[in-house]
Amino acid sequence: MDLRRFDEGFGFGMGRIVAGVDEAGRGPLAGPVTAAAVILDPARIPDGLADSKTLTDARRRALAARLGEVAVVAVAHATVEEIDRLNVLRASLLAMRRAVLALARRPEIALVDGRDIPEGLPCRTEAVIGGDGRSLAIAAASILAKVARDDIMRRLAEEYPGYGWERNNGYGTREHLEALQHLGVTPHHRRSFAPVHKILCEESRTTR
Repeated sequence: MDLRRFDEGFGFGMGRIVAGVDEAGRGPLAGPVTAAAVILDPARIPDGLADSKTLTDARRRALAARLGEVAVVAVAHATVEEIDRLNVLRASLLAMRRAVLALARRPEIALVDGRDIPEGLPCRTEAVIGGDGRSLAIAAASILAKVARDDIMRRLAEEYPGYGWERNNGYGTREHLEALQHLGVTPHHRRSFAPVHKILCEESRTTR
């Protein structure tokens, strides 16, 4: 699929400022949700932009570094506390809104991956289902969001060893679930997510 052609349908390359918006980290049991917004320069598009899930870690990192040089980019987050208070969908939309508002240029249109769009954006907004595999700008945002969040989880893994966050990025892998049972819940775990909530309930019963 020609990802650039999709964006051109919204005026990209024809004078309109188009931003792609995506998030990473809805599913994990720990860590923030991270969103990125990207305004690509039609004359300086890095080769190989694609859905972040289809790329190796090394390729994602190379592309993220290049995007930081040739595009207008912004990364923002919603905290674990916001995820637990709002729910993960609303927290994801909040992070995406923050990313768009943090851009150094105001877009005329924001293409947002998924079915839902953030409220309160200062531009036209379009939801694009499967956007990271359809839109060049959203693919770029998916790469930046993924790399930024992975880096956060790697730093947290040094502070809280044993959960395997440097490998599983906070997802509920067998290693992570077993560590939750043996090491307990950290401040970076999402207490509203069922596996974490279950352990907290069990701990509460044993301390009564």
